[in-house]
Amino acid sequence: MKKDTTSPAAFPQAEIGREMKGSDCVVECLIREGVDVVFAYPGGASQELHQSLARTDKIRVILPRHEQGGSFAAEGYARATGKVGVCMATSGPGATNLVSAIADAFMDSIPMVAITGQVFSKYIGKMAFQETDFYGMTLPIVKHSYLVLDAADLPRVFKEAFHLARSGRPGPVVIDIPKDVQQKKFTPVYPATVEFRSPYATAVFHAEDDQLKQLLALIGEAKRPVLYAGGGIISAEAHAELKAFAEKTNIPVATTLMGVGAFPETHPLSMQWFGMHGSAYGNWAVDQSDLLIAVGARFDDRITGDTKHFAAQSKIVHIDIDASEHNKNKRVLLPIVSDVKYALTRLNELAKAAKFAAPDTAAWHAQIAKWKQDHPFGFEESKHIVPQEAVKVLYELTKGEAIITTGVGQHQMWAAQFYRFNEPRRYISSLGLGAMGFGYPAAMGAKVACPDKQVIDIDGDGSFVMNIQELATCKIEKIAAKAMILNNQHLGMVVQWEDRFYGSVRGNTILGDESNVGSPDNLAGLYPDFVKIAEGFGVKGRRVHLKSELRAAIQEMLDHDGPFVLDIIVPYTEHVLPMIPAGKTVKDMLLK
Repeated sequence: MKKDTTSPAAFPQAEIGREMKGSDCVVECLIREGVDVVFAYPGGASQELHQSLARTDKIRVILPRHEQGGSFAAEGYARATGKVGVCMATSGPGATNLVSAIADAFMDSIPMVAITGQVFSKYIGKMAFQETDFYGMTLPIVKHSYLVLDAADLPRVFKEAFHLARSGRPGPVVIDIPKDVQQKKFTPVYPATVEFRSPYATAVFHAEDDQLKQLLALIGEAKRPVLYAGGGIISAEAHAELKAFAEKTNIPVATTLMGVGAFPETHPLSMQWFGMHGSAYGNWAVDQSDLLIAVGARFDDRITGDTKHFAAQSKIVHIDIDASEHNKNKRVLLPIVSDVKYALTRLNELAKAAKFAAPDTAAWHAQIAKWKQDHPFGFEESKHIVPQEAVKVLYELTKGEAIITTGVGQHQMWAAQFYRFNEPRRYISSLGLGAMGFGYPAAMGAKVACPDKQVIDIDGDGSFVMNIQELATCKIEKIAAKAMILNNQHLGMVVQWEDRFYGSVRGNTILGDESNVGSPDNLAGLYPDFVKIAEGFGVKGRRVHLKSELRAAIQEMLDHDGPFVLDIIVPYTEHVLPMIPAGKTVKDMLLK
């Protein structure tokens, strides 16, 4: 029997509101959830929602120039703050333009609510103008999808959606609302709490002390332990607990790209991040470890390569809030289902109570120190500006205190290699999905969330052009998000694979004129002119190709009080190293 959501008796602590339209109820629900900004593009099926938003001063509505830009911005906002990011679009193509960001949020466990208008209920399933089955379309890439057919359900649905998005393992939730539901007048009943049939939907799992004591015993026996920290540390706000645990046990830490900033990268125990393009020393340490403690990570293929040979000598412990991740990609000795903040807090308490003494791992630390000394992230000097140097100079000028977003490609890896991150939520990138075009709109969202911080999108020319229209949003909305383009006129990462594995045959990877490819030595061939495009949007821009001008150009970008496009011309011949080829092992790592 369906639960009655229209009666206050259904929710003992519910609050009865005044009579209003469904669209006004949506706005009231957003306000009650603490939403202060929505990235929303209007259309016929969502117009009622926009009219209702126009009548409140409690929510800032930012009009992106493309729905994908708005949804990536909502992600940038969520990644920078940990709060739920909110985007909105109309039915049909408006809704489908949100799909990439929804999938991205799902893969990277980012809390987001996507609200879409839908055609009138009576037209659903009849191929009406701008109709898509957005509910069905998004089921594989959300924590939950709602199609609201009764306006009385709106308060409950929004309460559930936000709770689902932010609880447990965070993720995206879709709320699809037909236009007649938006127009319907009713008296809303706002529930104080929500209930779910499945405890796994929102339950917070706590590790048992016996399991944690078993882990401490394994640490006591280990000679070559490593902590493998993922994005779950950041989602759980557990970075302080991780640092305390690493210091107490004297275990070196390697993060994933999603975990960058979860452990201070300038800390003596840090091995930065490991995986396909991660530090050589981090990869070697994980490979040769005898105890690998994975916390809030999922053994992604870009981390493990060939799983049969990943950490083959190691006893593996896996702490994660999502039981479905245990033994999914890699069999482990000790799977522990738990909120990672609780697990780390309790580990620290148990270690203190037992007067835990870290084992003698001096030889292990000496080996890692030697690897660090012999194989740091590096690059060869050139007469031209190389991309790595540009990132290094940005790090020096911002003193590591900026929020960095990226597109996807070589620049994404160089940003993580040469900018050191000592705090969480400072490296914002599309990592599971790898969505090009993410960088600048994500910077826009992060800057809205953190107006007092420098926010710079380190981007490639291919990635940047995919959502270049958001320059207009930043100009009109006075959002001072900066873009530093490492412009090599090519799809750099694909070119690198062509050079390494396909005999340097160019399969549609040159972005400019193939007969006159632009470069630091051929400025006349550069295409497009990003400075002119920026100026067309009313945004300040500058191009730089001389090493002698690089530092001053970056400083000009940082000092400018509005959005800025800095186009840095770099050679396309640089490769991201180290590199473990896909599906291979640490033993196949390319160092040059």
